[in-house]
Amino acid sequence: MTNTRKKTQDRIFTLTLLAMLIAVLVVLGMVNIPQPAGLSITFNMIPVAIAAIALSYPGGAIVGGAFGLISFLQCFGIFGYSAMGAALVNISPLLMFVQRFVSRLLVGLLTALVYSLLKKTRLDYKLSYTITGFFAAFLNTLFFMTLLVLLFGHTEYMQSLMAGRSVLTFLVASVGINAVIEMIVSALVTGAVGIALKKAGLI
Repeated sequence: MTNTRKKTQDRIFTLTLLAMLIAVLVVLGMVNIPQPAGLSITFNMIPVAIAAIALSYPGGAIVGGAFGLISFLQCFGIFGYSAMGAALVNISPLLMFVQRFVSRLLVGLLTALVYSLLKKTRLDYKLSYTITGFFAAFLNTLFFMTLLVLLFGHTEYMQSLMAGRSVLTFLVASVGINAVIEMIVSALVTGAVGIALKKAGLI
């Protein structure tokens, strides 16, 4: 196989995988599981983790950015609906864009960094995929909630949700079991998909 043909095949694989992962993001955006306080259980970090594993930093950034863009558009009822997003975007569309888009872009890049560091260890690749999936969900929760409180914690809407509780108490009560479920599912599914792609010789 010539180098040109190999590069063409690699490019086709990259574009196909990116398209598939972004399509999955759109579907997952429609099936979020609503929770109290306008939050929801989401598994959109799984395609981000898979992109970070298969396509490194560019893949993580592109799919992470797509996740963030879809999340931002949900504030306007596009690709799903976010009650909290709809309330906060009226306060500041710019800050909402930062909270929704920038946080997820960072998740994609840092998830790729996590996987890159794991590859340099002697960990079994199956465990590396699983850990990467876990961190994608962990980082998503960390950045999303941190920016939510920093950018909008002073607003009347957020103060009503916090109901006089401390920031830490609010975060624990709001995230709680949601984050645990997301991290476990993301770890297991990312591990399984990563292993399948590895066995198929695609990564």
